[in-house]
Amino acid sequence: MERGGWTPGNRLLTAGLVFMTTAVGFEGLAVPTVLPATLDEFGGLPLYGWAFSGFWLSNLVGIAVAGREADRRGPLAAYVAGAGLFAAGLVIAGLAPNMAWVVAGRVVQGLGAGAIASITYVLIARGYDPDAQPGMIAVVQSAWVVPGLVGPALAGYLAQEHSWRWAFLGLAPLLPLATLLLIVPVRRLGRAAGEAGAGSLRAVTDAIQLAVGASLLLSAGALGHPLLAVVVAVIGLGLAARPLQTLLPAGTVVARHGRPAAVAMLALISVAFFGAEAFVPLAVSSVRNSGTIAGGLALTAAAVTWAIGSWIQARMASSGHRRALTAGGTGLVALGIGFEVVIPLTSVAPVWLAAVGWAIAGLGMGISYSMLTLASIEGVPNGTEGAAAASVQLAEALGIAVGAGITGTIVALGAVPVGLAPAIALAELSMIVVCGLAIVLAQRLAERSSERA
Repeated sequence: MERGGWTPGNRLLTAGLVFMTTAVGFEGLAVPTVLPATLDEFGGLPLYGWAFSGFWLSNLVGIAVAGREADRRGPLAAYVAGAGLFAAGLVIAGLAPNMAWVVAGRVVQGLGAGAIASITYVLIARGYDPDAQPGMIAVVQSAWVVPGLVGPALAGYLAQEHSWRWAFLGLAPLLPLATLLLIVPVRRLGRAAGEAGAGSLRAVTDAIQLAVGASLLLSAGALGHPLLAVVVAVIGLGLAARPLQTLLPAGTVVARHGRPAAVAMLALISVAFFGAEAFVPLAVSSVRNSGTIAGGLALTAAAVTWAIGSWIQARMASSGHRRALTAGGTGLVALGIGFEVVIPLTSVAPVWLAAVGWAIAGLGMGISYSMLTLASIEGVPNGTEGAAAASVQLAEALGIAVGAGITGTIVALGAVPVGLAPAIALAELSMIVVCGLAIVLAQRLAERSSERA
């Protein structure tokens, strides 16, 4: 299949991508909504953050393998494997007898979700004309609107009236259906001509090493012994250092001008937004005792405004001013997180302010995330789309894992001495600091697609 806009072949590809993204979107918005219910049933507050971090750390492996397999052999096999793992993880979590098994299911899901996300951007880069790619990014991200409108409320209702398990088990059949829809158009794409994808074994070992290193770093703060924490953190940093250099574009760690800065900033805004989001439903449903349905409304608001922001990005992608747009979007994320700081601290603030704040943050993410994704994948050499898409997804997954790990550690350590509500507020404040750093990096972005690093 040649690149195109809305040819008959591309219509089927577009429909399949939208359906798959919708299925994944329901899970992504249902899980944060129902996790407070799993905590009520099983306990295990120290594992709460790992239900997010474990998912995104295993995501790193799925992303690295799938992106490079797409460059070597074509995207079909990696996409099918990713959908199978995702469905299997849903079943494991849905049947979990304790919180540890919920985390285990989320880890398996993460492997599959990483493959699905990576191949999605491969298909956008390989299956559509460059002029159609910004719009296609917006289309795919808009597929989160229906899950955003329905998913949190439905998941909250199931958790309150029946069982949180149905938020996992009810979604498992959607993955095979989405895969069937995509088989024909993805097979037509095949391998890219002249591709130079390297073997995936190195990518697998690097991704595993990065995940292990990041896990040690995130675990160090919860060890309780300062010297042991330092030792574990140093070991984790040492393990993660080299894979960061090999899996991400050269210069990402120092945010070099152009594409490396875009990938670095993408990681930081993922730290901030998703690190904060992990505890938004918990603050509403548990701290303010408003139930899981109310806890999911903030996620609904953010899903809708994220889609609006992504379309704003699509309209303005060719106009330049990328630095101002991404900095402004990140500023909105920081403002939205500020609302979430207030919610657990005082009963004077109405609970619905959580939805207002997260709507503001979602709008900012729609603008910034979409613009940074475009800046990270556009103009890459033919045959390297898989590696480019993988670097975007790796940056996001690592950022989310680190963000959830930071906020999870702060809440777990602070809940006993100061209380759950102040601990959540402190965790949210730390994410505002991360937003500030990301805004500084926005000045290193290329203003237009022709301005390369």
